[in-house]
Amino acid sequence: MEVFIAQVINGISLGSIYVLLVTGFNLLLLVAMIIHFAYPQVVVFSMYIIWLVLEVTGNNLILGALAGVTSSILLNLISAPLFQKVMEKRGEVDINSTMVMSMGIGMIITDVLSHGFNKGHPIAFPDTLAGGEAILRVGLISILPGQVSAFVVGVIAVSGFFLLLYKTRPGRAFRAIAEDPNGARLVGIPLLKTGLQSYALSGLLGGLIALLLAALIGSASSGLGEQVALKVIAVSIIAGLGNLVGGLVVGLSLGILEAIVQGYISGTWSNAIAFVIMLLVILAKPTGLFGLKL
Repeated sequence: MEVFIAQVINGISLGSIYVLLVTGFNLLLLVAMIIHFAYPQVVVFSMYIIWLVLEVTGNNLILGALAGVTSSILLNLISAPLFQKVMEKRGEVDINSTMVMSMGIGMIITDVLSHGFNKGHPIAFPDTLAGGEAILRVGLISILPGQVSAFVVGVIAVSGFFLLLYKTRPGRAFRAIAEDPNGARLVGIPLLKTGLQSYALSGLLGGLIALLLAALIGSASSGLGEQVALKVIAVSIIAGLGNLVGGLVVGLSLGILEAIVQGYISGTWSNAIAFVIMLLVILAKPTGLFGLKL
């Protein structure tokens, strides 16, 4: 029972990060009308920036955090012109174009990380980022500061995002574009400007995710983005592309399920879980468990 409880705790913290990743991914899908497969690579790039700033400043966590969030926002905004034609068409999600462009961006980022940082070797973050010793330890059950941070920040960030979406004017503009791009244009909502705002917001989420991942796993490699990207795609398809609530439920559930499997089955079988479930869902319900929101 202790192993089960310990893995559920691990799964909640991991699932919280999945939720944030899928939320940022779906925001770009709904508002900017692109499928940004390279979004997780942007997050990993920000992790490397955090590591670099920590190395240069002697582990100044505040500067590292600011650099990570800033780099994620800027990288997202820089990529916006590459999707300009897709953003201007607004008729439907152009899967082929956005897939090719985002895959190219992801490959470039991965190549830069593998050659431009730490001589291509994986990076390790200082223990101070994760918070040091366990907050609570009972037998095999331990609650680490990084796990608490992932859960608490995840809850605050997702709650803030939904408040923005449903209680503010920019949020109403986001929802209007997601519901009917042509209708939103007719009532005077600036599609390009609102799309750029979605890039900035998803970049902010990406920076937070980079911090949480650094604290939770304590290391990163150039190939981490590709691994995370596969999970994000799986969660999105299982929940239903563009479904924010579905992504929240499925992301958290997948994190818990993966952690439980890791606790009882050796090897990397947990990596196959998301894709087995995805295949079953596609066969049973092609639009996802919660339905498409496109």
